[in-house]
Amino acid sequence: MEFPIYRKPKGWVTIPEMIERSARDYKDAIALQMRRGKRWDKFSYRELEDIVKRIAAFLKKQGFEKGDHIAVIGPNRPEWAFSYLSIQWIGGVVVPLDARLTPTEIRHILMDGDVKAVFASGTHYDIVSEVADELKEVKMVISMDPLNGSGPDIPMILEEVKSGIPYEKIDLEDLAVILYTSGTTGTSKGVMLTHKNLISNVEAIYQILDFTVGDVFFSILPMHHVYEATAGFLNALNAGSTIVFARSLKSKVMREDMTEVKPTFWLVVPLLLEKIYRGIQKEVDKASAPKKAIFKAMGGVSSILNPIFGNNRASQAIFKSIRKKMGLDRIKYIVSGGAALPRWVSKGLEDLGFPILQGYGLSETSPVLTVNPPCCPRNESAGLALPGVKLKIFEPNSEGIGEIAAKGPNIMKGYYKNEKATRAVFTDDGWFLTGDLGYIDKDGFLHITGRKKSVIVTKGGKNIYPEEVEEVLLQSPFIEEILVLMAPNPNTNEPELQAIIFPNFDKVDEHFMKRNIQNPTEDDLRRLIAEEVKKYSQQLAPYKRPRRFSIRHEEFPKTTTRKIKRYLFEQKGMEL
Repeated sequence: MEFPIYRKPKGWVTIPEMIERSARDYKDAIALQMRRGKRWDKFSYRELEDIVKRIAAFLKKQGFEKGDHIAVIGPNRPEWAFSYLSIQWIGGVVVPLDARLTPTEIRHILMDGDVKAVFASGTHYDIVSEVADELKEVKMVISMDPLNGSGPDIPMILEEVKSGIPYEKIDLEDLAVILYTSGTTGTSKGVMLTHKNLISNVEAIYQILDFTVGDVFFSILPMHHVYEATAGFLNALNAGSTIVFARSLKSKVMREDMTEVKPTFWLVVPLLLEKIYRGIQKEVDKASAPKKAIFKAMGGVSSILNPIFGNNRASQAIFKSIRKKMGLDRIKYIVSGGAALPRWVSKGLEDLGFPILQGYGLSETSPVLTVNPPCCPRNESAGLALPGVKLKIFEPNSEGIGEIAAKGPNIMKGYYKNEKATRAVFTDDGWFLTGDLGYIDKDGFLHITGRKKSVIVTKGGKNIYPEEVEEVLLQSPFIEEILVLMAPNPNTNEPELQAIIFPNFDKVDEHFMKRNIQNPTEDDLRRLIAEEVKKYSQQLAPYKRPRRFSIRHEEFPKTTTRKIKRYLFEQKGMEL
């Protein structure tokens, strides 16, 4: 099955050409919006282009030119967008930095990435300046916030520079971004993405999803990550939609913003959807018996009517009040990426009328490779390949599972200054090896079973995919996070399947309160978790069931896209 096409592409252009086209086509439509204090700052497409051209004029006057590498660091905000686009306007290369990086990590990327200047938010300016002072290659740090004359800043630039410049003539094959990954393996490499890589991905998404002027993208994922930068930022600007930057990731503040702007497009990671679904379940649990009965009856009616009307339309109508309370009553698409979405989460939200679409991609693929089609989502899978993207399973086993390989115009140019790493991920005939394992079903939907480096092979030769075991055990309301790995039994030193578990302490506390257990001990907690592991493990084949577990009392360290840094625990083993 090929992806159903909604409309024709607009045509591949460089990022500056795309911004000029959007300013011409959408003029006074709002491009960027963010609430600051009691007011909403709004920038139309014409205003956005004007600001970008003026900052670009400043950069050119300071001697920066085509091909120069310039970094951007800070939270999601209009000034981040101005910085990114002005670098592109002069033909420069953007090096986005994770706002959570340490000074040591920032220094490494500035050096390795041959960065000549940095745009930094006020909260990062001092740290970046201190690092830059040690590096002769970094000529300037530009603040996104006022510095009151002590250095260049965007407000000062816009006050002093009254006219902009035309964009630099560049080619689609020219480098646009060097993205330093922070994956679950612990290695960090500079992914080189060209204008062609990015715009081909943007245009593919444009062909298959319905969004245009008047649609609102609610931006919460960090813009330094290519998932948000391509699918939530460039994607919206290409179609004339509005990007609303969240003021905060606190639930109450996000809900206030969403209730006011009523987003239609929302990029999320699985952990957020899991929290939303658990939150809804918690509200239902607290409701009175009559309300619970009504809720259950509504679910029964929707399950009967959904097959008749198709695509969960009955659920969307019946449970509209729940989405309205969250500011999601206009939502068209909630696209989950960055990690695998547990099926019990997507199914639970689908049954409540949330339009969930699971997708899949990597930094090296600009990033989207697949997404579920809105007409007929199968969120137990990662969806169908985007137009122009080819997928195949490399060296499949007897079950059809092998490494997922991809080809297409969105595949990276390579890793910056790292030819060895580049050669390692491409086959001789040009296929990019993702490092993920999976299979493609008879209808063309991609199913991901886990990371190639994470797969566990038992003595009997059976494969265990830790992600599969983790998804099953996460169905327990008492388990918040889990990591499954092979580790030696402390008594026999023989390897066995084990789990590290971070409990949902709110649910645990409720459980003990209901049973009038005062001051529960660690043994009480272990007994509860042991019962849950045993209960949910029954869904798994015996060889996939964890034999031992340990309990963590804090969240796991994670990547930007909220994936657990598995390598940290595989390297040091378990403390049991």
